[in-house]
Amino acid sequence: MEIERKWLVNGWPENAQSAETPKLPILETQEMRQGYISVDPTVRIREEKNGTEEPVYILCFKSGTGIAREEIEFPIEKKIFQKLEKLIGLPLVPKIRKTYQLSDGCRLEVNHVDASSKTAFWYAEIEYGSVTEARAWSPKETWLASYLSDEVTDIPGYSMGAYWIRTRK
Repeated sequence: MEIERKWLVNGWPENAQSAETPKLPILETQEMRQGYISVDPTVRIREEKNGTEEPVYILCFKSGTGIAREEIEFPIEKKIFQKLEKLIGLPLVPKIRKTYQLSDGCRLEVNHVDASSKTAFWYAEIEYGSVTEARAWSPKETWLASYLSDEVTDIPGYSMGAYWIRTRK
């Protein structure tokens, strides 16, 4: 089960912080490409690359909408990924993701999607252990509350699958 909240944001969080605010530690930076075989239910492939490491290829299945969705992910071989990419026949969506450590222990994942296109956008997510924990969470820092002011968790049309349909189909 994937339990997460999602916000539209403007840029990386370090651009939203003031000089007197301690910088958020960056835990990881990833380059990704992802494409969809189906969006309802979601069947997605993703290539993930961390720095100079070799890419990892993932096949993902998701069902449901909103804050809690069933999710199954597992690694696949590069040649299977390439066959599925060819089967899709459309340009995959590039993303850059930075994962930050928040002061309360949560991990903030910020994504820049399709950066070189007219439809480029930014979003942030936090994953939680339960729906109760997710609903109860609020940012402790004023700048972070402002940065995460545009929540779209329960609004239809803000999934990456919906973006895929709008821009690739």
